[in-house]
Amino acid sequence: MGKVGAGDGSSAGLSALLAGAGLLMLLAPGVCSSLSCCPPQHPSSTPRRTLTPRGFPHPGPLGRAPATPPPLFMRPLFAVAPGDRALFLERAGGSRVSVATAARSGRRRRSGTEPEKIEPGEGASRSRRDMLKDGGQQGLGTGARDPDKATRFRMEELRLTSTTFALTGDSAHNQAMVHWSGHNSSVILILTKLYDYNLGSITESSLWRSTDYGTTYEKLNDKVGLKTILSYLYVCPTNKRKIMLLTDPEIESSLLISSDEGATYQKYRLNFYIQSLLFHPKQEDWILAYSQDQKLYSSAEFGRRWQLIQESVVPNRFYWSVMGSSKEPDLVHLEARTVDGHSIYLTCRMQNCTEANRNKPFPGYIDPDSLIVQDDYVFVQLTSGGRPHYYVSYRRSPFAQMKLPKYALPKDMHVISTDENQVFAAVQEWNQNDTYNLYISDTRGVYFTLALENVQSSRGPEGNVMIDLYEVAGIKGMFLANKKIDNQVKTFITYNKGRDWRLLQAPDADLRGDPVHCLLPYCSLHLHLKVSENPYTSGIIASRDTAPSIIVASGNIGSELSDSDISMFVSSDAGNTWRQIFEEEHSILYLDQGGVLVAMKHTSLPIRHLWLSFDEGRSWSKYSFTSIPLFVDGVLGEPGEETLIMTVFGHFSHRSEWQLVKVDYKSIFDRRCAEEDYRPWQLHSQGEACIMGAKRIYKKRKSERKCMQGKYAGAMESEPCVCTEADFDCDYGYERHSNGQCLPAFWFNPSSLSKDCSLGQSYLNSTGYRKVVSNNCTDGVREQYTAKPQKCPGKAPRGLRIVTADGKLTAEQGHNVTLMVQLEEGDVQRTLIQVDFGDGIAVSYVNLSSMEDGIKHVYQNVGIFRVTVQVDNSLGSDSAVLYLHVTCPLEHVHLSLPFVTTKNKEVNATAVLWPSQVGTLTYVWWYGNNTEPLITLEGSISFKFTSEGMNTITVQVSAGNAILQDTKTIAVYEEFRSLRLAFSPNLDDYNPDIPEWRRDISRVIKKSLVEATGIPSQHILVAVLPGLPTAAELFVLPYQDGTRENKRSPEDLEQISEVLIHKLNQNLVHFELKPGVQVLVHAAHLTAAPLVDLTPTHSGSAMLMLLSVVFVGLAVFVIYKFKRGWRDRSAVKNIGCSCRGPGFNSQHQQGGSQASVTSVPRDPTPSSDLHGHQEHTWCTDIHPGKTPIHIK
Repeated sequence: MGKVGAGDGSSAGLSALLAGAGLLMLLAPGVCSSLSCCPPQHPSSTPRRTLTPRGFPHPGPLGRAPATPPPLFMRPLFAVAPGDRALFLERAGGSRVSVATAARSGRRRRSGTEPEKIEPGEGASRSRRDMLKDGGQQGLGTGARDPDKATRFRMEELRLTSTTFALTGDSAHNQAMVHWSGHNSSVILILTKLYDYNLGSITESSLWRSTDYGTTYEKLNDKVGLKTILSYLYVCPTNKRKIMLLTDPEIESSLLISSDEGATYQKYRLNFYIQSLLFHPKQEDWILAYSQDQKLYSSAEFGRRWQLIQESVVPNRFYWSVMGSSKEPDLVHLEARTVDGHSIYLTCRMQNCTEANRNKPFPGYIDPDSLIVQDDYVFVQLTSGGRPHYYVSYRRSPFAQMKLPKYALPKDMHVISTDENQVFAAVQEWNQNDTYNLYISDTRGVYFTLALENVQSSRGPEGNVMIDLYEVAGIKGMFLANKKIDNQVKTFITYNKGRDWRLLQAPDADLRGDPVHCLLPYCSLHLHLKVSENPYTSGIIASRDTAPSIIVASGNIGSELSDSDISMFVSSDAGNTWRQIFEEEHSILYLDQGGVLVAMKHTSLPIRHLWLSFDEGRSWSKYSFTSIPLFVDGVLGEPGEETLIMTVFGHFSHRSEWQLVKVDYKSIFDRRCAEEDYRPWQLHSQGEACIMGAKRIYKKRKSERKCMQGKYAGAMESEPCVCTEADFDCDYGYERHSNGQCLPAFWFNPSSLSKDCSLGQSYLNSTGYRKVVSNNCTDGVREQYTAKPQKCPGKAPRGLRIVTADGKLTAEQGHNVTLMVQLEEGDVQRTLIQVDFGDGIAVSYVNLSSMEDGIKHVYQNVGIFRVTVQVDNSLGSDSAVLYLHVTCPLEHVHLSLPFVTTKNKEVNATAVLWPSQVGTLTYVWWYGNNTEPLITLEGSISFKFTSEGMNTITVQVSAGNAILQDTKTIAVYEEFRSLRLAFSPNLDDYNPDIPEWRRDISRVIKKSLVEATGIPSQHILVAVLPGLPTAAELFVLPYQDGTRENKRSPEDLEQISEVLIHKLNQNLVHFELKPGVQVLVHAAHLTAAPLVDLTPTHSGSAMLMLLSVVFVGLAVFVIYKFKRGWRDRSAVKNIGCSCRGPGFNSQHQQGGSQASVTSVPRDPTPSSDLHGHQEHTWCTDIHPGKTPIHIK
């Protein structure tokens, strides 16, 4: 969707080489009829990418698939520059016809079956295809035929002016490349080769040149050297007169350079072997060359002299700078590998790339094969904690992490487009397999909002991902996409960059004029948007900038997209209405700025006819282009603005010479169009004239006028519209609800947008909406929906963290360790920061901006150091601690302990390892306000809390050179209540089972409980447990104010518990997870009894009765265990308390009440979940006449 070969997006490869050069590649029959059988260019293939660049690999020996998968920009490989033409052809028995057009994206894959060999209009006796009727079962009607709606075919055979030339003597050659200069040039160059697949090398080559538009050709072998074997043909994209030929490196490594369109050549020796070239988008003599030994060279003299830039460069990860984004046009962006195998992002000047002059824009390492430089954006990927994180730099500003909705949790991401200062990305989320979600960004490429869910994807022959998305040329903001709904793939269209989507209305009549009864939304038109199985052939969906209203595509009518019953359809009003034009697949070529459509049938048989339409596909005339039927290998249109000459490449028999048929369409026109031959046409979407905030009127030739258009003038008029709500999309963190309003998502805090600004400054406070990028509307609701500048509120420091730059808790003795201080909120410009490294050295800073690059420190001794940071401003302070292990590396640990416990009661804390067998371990425990740790060799400790409140416990586990830390908080009270909660099953569909999600859902559940019961939030603590089905623990706490007065009594807790249980049983507690998704909360186990009372106010008789009951219960328990054969053994740590570890289920009967004590499987993902579920030993205290209580 971007401009391939332009700007920073021009990576080394086929887009620059072919799109800029206007090249055609041919593959002869009997050698490699599909890419799967072709040998790779290089011995090793690049693995599947995540961030996808737009650069192409070297074309390799012509006709072969590249070793690296082609870029995934959802466009034909030959999304050629204006006026250029290029394509790759298979000469395999004439089974494929390929047409190079200026279509911008989304080629489709051909059906596996051959089309029926019937010319249009000749199948009157053929039975009509049954369409689906009623709710996806609609069919062709039986009403009266409407001749005006039928596609008309003129069967009288007309003759086109054509000439045929045979490349005599090259019948054995099985590969060819063709360059057509165009732009008022009559020169065509053809390089043919004999590639021996057994030897894996080129054994013969011939160079042909035409100076009369392809009527005749001259063989130039004597001018380049009779014994010279050529391997590649390159053309400068900014000066088509400059030609470059590469010799076969197995014989010699040389360049042949021409400055007169291939008439004469000069030969230059090379001391390296070129694998791919990248031309500069502006400077015609600047070239980057990538060698077979992964070195990058530069030339400022069109290849006559070369200079080494960098060694160990990652293939296809080098780029020129965009002129508008960089002040240095000779700046080169590249991804290089370090000695230890890591990837880094470097920039340097092409003629001065020394170690001292190289810059490293992204600190630290990046994921291998992840650098993309495209237009104004630079993208890199960095994986940490098992999750990929994506970073973007806009106009070479500092990198920022790309912000998707919080729980998108991407597995894979592809950058589709960076046009018009906006990033369009396809993201495969954690719960998707064969579909992707489309996201669209703000101008900086940082904040992304959802554009369309569940877009169909598939795998190409090289394993590359292909997204069913197509950008219509000539109309900005218009896309077609295939979305998967209930296992059915349907085609949708948008006119405003994904803000609104709708199904395609099927044609009113079929090819013969019979009515088609197809009722939305049960039945609609569906189009194939996939690329071809051969990544070098053009697709069957086509549109063009110079014909913005015309779209031609293959597809079917029904309830879903099908690979059978494929027909060809055309829209002449930008997708509003469609007309069936063929019942078989055809390749479509635009001539005369779209004034003429050329259709050539897909068939394995030789053909001599094609079809022309002068009225946008309403009627077609049959023309012969050769007297002898030809197996067609491909078609190449004349580059330039008029495009009235076409060359058909093929062969008369399986082993005949290449036949080049030049077809001149100028003879079918008798005059040029005048002003009276045109009519105005207004772009619209189902009658709505305002598209992307403007009304646009185009000039179209009248359908009955058969005149030559010539140059394209574009839109006649463009008038901005008044802004309405339809011109605005939801801002980041907001979701559109059924009433059309954009409201904050459950995970989003709107006030977080102001966290980075300082007192006295201002920030943009979102209204929940943002204008669609490139929308041109004015006035109206623009002011109401646009973000408002607001003064930054003074904030006390909050969310302070101190971490190492690499995220580890270890440092090497005598080496620099970089510490990063992070603050969620607070005035960063008016803050005093004090850092104590724990080794007797401390430093102070006056603001956070002075610490952006981190704090470097060297520890001279081995040990555990308590690094503390204190942040103060006029409104408050915050502190954070980092326990840094010098020379001790890090591993995994999960801390298991209760959420809530009672004062003066022993608490067990256990460090659970993953994996469990990691060798000799040292455990370091920090709890309460202790300034010194407790170090043990056991993974469990016991301790007591003597005062009420919230306490933090941290454990660090050291195993050899690895250390992992986990921190939990525990609430301490004299008494409390607990209750297990369950939810409606639909919540499980949205549960990714990660700590962050559980924390956010806990907050939402707590809010719904408070709203339903009116109980103050201080009395409620909710913790969602890991695992599925989703469950949570509800705690009723005896909150007291700061004066320790007004503390709730046990009777109050009992009353609160009863209120909660009542509301839960009445199904009054629920919340909305996302628009249209309601989740019901209910009680799983009602356990509202008090804990064992530890206060001294009980009488002796009461205590005696209590102990008697406990002993009786113990006796019953012992007998029960004896009868069970002691199959489940565990320690009884308290009288009347049965303790079980994770994975244990048991039931206790007491006075007719039943309680199920169930542990939850451990979360396999290591985390530092400070407020999430904490795994622990479950204890059940038995009381006379009471329902057992869950104690944690």
